[in-house]
Amino acid sequence: MNDPASTAAPGRTSPRPAVRAALRRAAPALAVYAAIRLLGLAVLAIWSTANGKDWHTLLTARWDSLWYTRVAEQGYGYTVQLANGDVHSNLAFFPLLPWLERGLSAISPLSAADAGMVVAWLTSLAAAWALYATGERLHSPRAGVALAALWAALPVGIVQSMAYSESLFTALAAWAGYSVLTGRWVAAGVLASLAGLTRPVGAAVVAAVWITAAVTLWRERADGAGLRAALRERHRGLIPGVVLAPLGFCGYFLWVAVRQGSLTGYLDVQAGWHNGFDGGIAFGSFLWHLLSGPAFPAGLGLLIGVALVIWLYVRGVRQGQPLPLVVYGGIVLLLALTAKGYFGSKPRLMMPAYPLLLPLAVGLARWRPVRSWAVVGAVAVGSAVYGAFWLNGSGPP
Repeated sequence: MNDPASTAAPGRTSPRPAVRAALRRAAPALAVYAAIRLLGLAVLAIWSTANGKDWHTLLTARWDSLWYTRVAEQGYGYTVQLANGDVHSNLAFFPLLPWLERGLSAISPLSAADAGMVVAWLTSLAAAWALYATGERLHSPRAGVALAALWAALPVGIVQSMAYSESLFTALAAWAGYSVLTGRWVAAGVLASLAGLTRPVGAAVVAAVWITAAVTLWRERADGAGLRAALRERHRGLIPGVVLAPLGFCGYFLWVAVRQGSLTGYLDVQAGWHNGFDGGIAFGSFLWHLLSGPAFPAGLGLLIGVALVIWLYVRGVRQGQPLPLVVYGGIVLLLALTAKGYFGSKPRLMMPAYPLLLPLAVGLARWRPVRSWAVVGAVAVGSAVYGAFWLNGSGPP
């Protein structure tokens, strides 16, 4: 397993030429990503029109996007009490996306909802760039392109174009992971902190930074190297990066705790939504209910899907994925599978777990281009059709 900090480039000068060169290399991946997502939007528009619905409304003004918009426009403090007594508070939604919506709408003609969609579109491209850079660094340029394409063509890839926080979070998490791989610890800490202000699963990014830093220092000590010299010469910025990483997540968690008057304030808010983590008991019961009843085919499909993502994770570990990707992908997968509410949201919750796609991307990169692009094209069409069907139906809760 590679030492993520060993490849840091000492004495870097102006980063602009390097950034431009990296963007030129990533251009094919960004073009493929944009083409797949535009296909999804086109199919959504056609399907929605035929169904008497507005594709724009589906992307900006339903489900979580409404809650984010309300936070952007009115701040925190809004709650809804359901007939069964449940209390849904907008404190459940982390603040970075609403802050960006508010800021962008303040300096442009866009509404907060439209600003959220623009943020999603731009940050999804940023995420695709990070995925390409990761695949290129670990394997090859073709693997980087394939990784970005596969992420775009996920069955629930349409969420990447919605006024949701998944695209923003994935961009921050993927660039944080890349920063760790290249020894840019301060950048990794800042990005991890921002990811922690975006979604609760930002804790996975913090864990990836912390655990990789701990292993890096342990290896230096095991090799008999002086820790002070290592931090000064080979791992500059590691300690500040480690300190910065949890500030966003912990800051919001503590702010909600103070506001609610309880150290478990955020967990209490999530409980009002019937969210939280129970080790997978509720999800296992849900799956068993499907398998033991008339919905057996759906339960079998869900079981196969869960087995597939677990296999992809194990496959990635066996292929020698670097530690930060193993930690991050594993925690995202674990949290998604052990969440006890909104079972239909699990594919969306796993969407930021991009390391799971690396084994598939590596496999595609080894095929002949005609064959690999035929597979990507077929998957992209399937994703576009499924996304339009899904969003015109029950959609993401």
